[in-house]
Amino acid sequence: MADVHPSAIVYPGTVLGEGVKVLEGAVVGKQPALSPRSTAKREPLPPTVIGDGTIVSTGAIVFAGASVGARVILGDQSCVRERVEIGDDVVVGRGVLVENDTTIGAMTKIQADAYITAYSTLEEHVFIAPCVVTTNDNFMGRTERRHDLIAGPTIRRGARVGGGAILCPGIEIGEEAFVGAGAVVTKSVEPRMLVVGNPARVLRSVSAEELLERQSS
Repeated sequence: MADVHPSAIVYPGTVLGEGVKVLEGAVVGKQPALSPRSTAKREPLPPTVIGDGTIVSTGAIVFAGASVGARVILGDQSCVRERVEIGDDVVVGRGVLVENDTTIGAMTKIQADAYITAYSTLEEHVFIAPCVVTTNDNFMGRTERRHDLIAGPTIRRGARVGGGAILCPGIEIGEEAFVGAGAVVTKSVEPRMLVVGNPARVLRSVSAEELLERQSS
């Protein structure tokens, strides 16, 4: 059975797996309230699904239509928007906002106060350091053309993004790539490359000893 704190709100229809904990003041299954100018989809949302053993921490909010895997930690005051899919064993840190229509793969870690914009893809074993900012709109709300071009970043398996980095819309961070702290990434990064600076530039290849295959051997 799930363990829901008396001060938490779990909306009707929400599916809570075995051993789920919903802590003080958390809200699960909340319906979105959209601005008339919002670009988000407006079709009816299915119930929120929370997998076995997941913890929805104090003050966290999970919207209707989100699907969260098993053994996930949703940190204090984090927010997961509608139509987000989160795989198993993911950590979403304190104050992280994951916007709508985003996919996060298994074993990924997103640290405190990161912003994951709408329409992003994070594959398995991705690491996002604190205060990373991702973006999805090169026009920043101007012109109708932007509606067809909105796209968050795609961050491939095992990639790492350092603290305070900014990822521009639609770019791809390649498998096992490394983005240095504070970098401003304006174009896609090739697999296993380390980039730094503003704008980000290639510094060198990622060391072989840091690759995922070495960590599991």
